[in-house]
This record gives sequence, C-alpha cells and structure tokens, in this order.
Amino acid sequence: MNATSNTGAMTPIFPGSKDAAGCKATLGVMGGGQLGRMFVHAAQRLGYFTAVLDPDAQSPAGLVSHHHIQTDYNDPAGLAQLADLCQAITTEFENVPAQALQTLAQTRPVAPGAAVVGIAQDRIEEKDHFAACADISGVTCAPYAVIETPAQLQAVLEERADLLPGILKTARMGYDGKGQVRVRTASELAAAWAELGGVACVLEKMLPLTAECSVLVARGWGGQVVSFAPQRNVHVEGILAVTHAYEGNMPLALATSARDAAIAIAQHLGYVGVLCVEFFVVDNGSAHGGLVVNEMAPRPHNSGHYTLDACDASQFDLQVHAMAGLPLPQPRQHSPAIMLNLLGDVWFDASGQQREPDWHSVLSLPGTHLHLYGKLDARVGRKMGHLTITGPDVASVKTVARRVAELLGLPGLDAI
Repeated sequence: MNATSNTGAMTPIFPGSKDAAGCKATLGVMGGGQLGRMFVHAAQRLGYFTAVLDPDAQSPAGLVSHHHIQTDYNDPAGLAQLADLCQAITTEFENVPAQALQTLAQTRPVAPGAAVVGIAQDRIEEKDHFAACADISGVTCAPYAVIETPAQLQAVLEERADLLPGILKTARMGYDGKGQVRVRTASELAAAWAELGGVACVLEKMLPLTAECSVLVARGWGGQVVSFAPQRNVHVEGILAVTHAYEGNMPLALATSARDAAIAIAQHLGYVGVLCVEFFVVDNGSAHGGLVVNEMAPRPHNSGHYTLDACDASQFDLQVHAMAGLPLPQPRQHSPAIMLNLLGDVWFDASGQQREPDWHSVLSLPGTHLHLYGKLDARVGRKMGHLTITGPDVASVKTVARRVAELLGLPGLDAI
C-alpha cells in the first residue's frame, strides 16, 4: 500500500489564473529558509503569488514572498490563513510537523503529503520503507539495529557485534551530521546512547565508502516521473561541501542503478513533489563498488542547487510544476557543473575576525554563479549560500572551482 494518498488526477493550477473569488493563483510553502526562498523565486517567475509560513520575521523566503505568515508551524490560525490564501501547499524542509501538513491537506492539495514526510522524519520508519521496497529498487540500506529501550541496547551489545564499528543516529531531528556519534566498541555505544539522552536511535554499521551520491526525482499527482542525473557529493564533517554534476562523475552502470532506485522509491511511496535520495557507494570487491541507500529528503536538496544554473529546468521549477499539477518536463543539463557550499566560516579570517569574502576576485572568474540566501548574520557552520561553476567542459569547470575554493578557503579542495 502506498504511504500517502497523494495519487490520482488533479485539476492544474495554471500560472496567472484566478480562483472563484477572483484571487490570483497562490502557492504556499511551510518553512522560510533558503529552499523556500528558491521555491518562491521559481513560483514567482512563472507568475504565481506565494505565501510562506515561518515564525522568523527575517526568514529568507518570507522576505521575498507576497505573503509571510509569521507564526508557529502548528498554530491553527496560521494554518487556516495559509490554506485560505493558497491553492496548493508544499514544504521546504522535512522537520515541519507532519500533523500540520495533515491539517492543511483537509482543504488543500499538499505535496508531498504528511504520511511520506512523517516517514522521512523518522529514521526507523525510513529504513523500514527502504527494506520494504528493496526488491523493487534493487538497493538496500546498511545493516542496522533499532535502539529505543535499555533492553534493545543490551540485545545489540550481546548479539550484534557485527554492527561495530558503527554510527549511532537519533531516529528524529538529525541532519547535517547532528544527532550522530561514531562508536567503535560496546562501551562506546552504551556511552553514546546515554549522551544522546536515551532517545530512539538507529545503529548503522560503518561501511567502506568510496563515494556518496544523490538523485533528484520529481513525481506528479498522476504518477509521471522525471529525474536529474545522479550527483556525486563530498561531505566535510557531515555537511555537504562539493557536488560534482557532469557526465562521467561516476561509472555509468552505478549512475543508472542509482537513478532507477530513486524512481522506484518515489513510486513505492506514491510520492508527489521533488524527492532527493542519497546513496553510499561502498567497496564490495567489484570493479565499481555497490550502492547502499542512506536517506531521503522530501524536498529539493542542497546537492541539486547546481540545477539553477546548469539545467533548463531547476529542481525548484519541478517542485512548482509537481505541486500545481502542471506537466513535468524532463530536465536537460546543458553545462557541466560543480557546486560549492558556502558556510558562515567564509566570513571569518584565520584569527576569527569577521570580514567580507573576496567576491570581486571570485566573480571575475568565468562561469561563477553566486547565490546568497539573504541571511542577515553569518555564523560558523551556518549555510549562507552556494557557488555554482559552469563551463564548456569538465576540465575548465574544475580549474575554476579549485581557484574559487582557494580564494574563499573552502573545505574539500582536494576533492575537486
């Protein structure tokens, strides 16, 4: 059975159209961060009005939207106002309360639906889903065990030594390396679970990784699916640093398997909207290694930001098309690209003094596309923007990307 009821036909919400009361077509988004901001820009470019619900008065998406409902995600009055303003609603991050999406879905199309967002919010449910569709996707997740009680911890300590060394991850609210502890021994595992507060966790076996990749899929209300080619990703301290998006970024057979698996996962969910599925490439003794599914994000993803500059339709364009019931064009990448994540660290020198990055030198380089997210305060570790480098060939893109990384002191230079 599909995890969500977001299937079947939907009357398209065309750009510039008006509802029965004469109000212009408005699309809503739960969450006001940078992903919401880029969604708002894509929707407005097509001619839609937009509404953002986010408690932050200075939220990046709220600052550029037609409407900003400044309230908590569970506020009944705020949800009612959003539903009244909008013809369809999406979310920009997976930690928006699923119950709030369920409330909105009582009167408006919501994509993705509450059920599938709820799965992505809980690593235990997420892994159950990956296991359930392994026969269809052809890819499974890393060996793991669930730890929710002291008895389960004891059982793992006594019976699952094969999972060590491993990574203990909180089942909920973990992202960008947060809520994760590497453990090598039974004593470290017990201490780590206590350190995390004894909350529900998943212990995953550490695998010999050779690479990481992700696939972006867009699926419509009627089941139409399109996708981008897989991106190869490099993380530093659990945060994405570099995305390689060009032909040959990974072996063709591996890329095909990743794409097919991501589509199968989206189909199994009955998903509507843009879905990112992240994979590990492991050293299994074969010539190119094998795929292991890591996690999914029910929204556009940091690793897909290059699509804004290197493709004829971005991940945010497809998000708008999917939720509004418009046709989903198969995106075409017209330029090889490398995306560099910009954290707040870039705004500080080696002594910790705040400074302005050398944008003049960076933007003098060919094929550089700077995207800053409108956040007022730079902080170490905070996502402030990204840079995409495009060019006529992979070699020239890599040359410029290395120079940008040197100028800004970005991590992951050796991976470009």
